[in-house]
Amino acid sequence: MAERILIINPNSSLSCTDGIAAAVAGFAAPELPRIEVTRLADGPPAIVTWRDWFSVAEPLARVIEREAADAYVIGCVSDPGLDLARTVTGRPVFGMLRSAVTAALNRADRFGMIGFTDLSRPRQDKCFQALGVESRLAGWIPLNLDMEELTDPVAPRAKICATARALVAQGAEVIVLGCAGMAGHRAAAEDAAGVPVIEPAQAAAAAAIAAVLAAREMAARRRQAAE
Repeated sequence: MAERILIINPNSSLSCTDGIAAAVAGFAAPELPRIEVTRLADGPPAIVTWRDWFSVAEPLARVIEREAADAYVIGCVSDPGLDLARTVTGRPVFGMLRSAVTAALNRADRFGMIGFTDLSRPRQDKCFQALGVESRLAGWIPLNLDMEELTDPVAPRAKICATARALVAQGAEVIVLGCAGMAGHRAAAEDAAGVPVIEPAQAAAAAAIAAVLAAREMAARRRQAAE
């Protein structure tokens, strides 16, 4: 059976979940792990507050315990429940925020982030501190839009593009989209900014694929050694 990567959107937004699925659709190929995207139907409409962030940790862990996969991705760019998720499975679990920042710093020295709302900043700052990359952050500018407007294919695009340009003016050499709901606007933001733009679902999916392929190779070597 082909390997499976499960991306779990911790919010209940169908449009956000569909956006994540569209963002990673290009990773589908016969020799690659199958990627599936699901959501917490009883989750908050968006991960906005610390209460939202903490509330989804246990439900995420339960999905991981129930749904067998070769790797998991927490589908929110503040990595809620990541530490707990890693305690309930021996499989790799990736956070979109950590994956996106890592991908950004593989491209350039200084990154900027387009935030979801002002309330996102403290959670993302804690991640930057944990990664030791605070000095590499050129700028952080929030959109302050609700999730359904953010995931609209047209409504937020001008603001996203203007924010991307503003981050470049602040010194950003690469930009991270700070919410999975922005997935459909990556190309437009990159065209507007003239620098690479990292879409977190893609960054985390790429990291998960690499981990699964490495495990596949290791398993093949062990089988060969046992023959």
